[in-house]
Amino acid sequence: AANRALLELFFLPSYAPELNPTELLNHDLKANAVGRKRARTLPELKKDVTGHLEGRAASPDVIRNFFLQADVRYAA
Repeated sequence: AANRALLELFFLPSYAPELNPTELLNHDLKANAVGRKRARTLPELKKDVTGHLEGRAASPDVIRNFFLQADVRYAA
């Protein structure tokens, strides 16, 4: 109740991946880690995905830019 004035409620459709910032990370992962190099084994896939996500974690500016997209700016 103390923070009520600081919150804003957004009603989203039941399925709207373009409005979900997590989907932007998923797209980035698929385009830049999984899609560029096809893993031949499950351990190789895990290594590629983990490496890419750890790189993103070390670059918060890239993640911050996801929230600048017009469709997800509401979540910034």
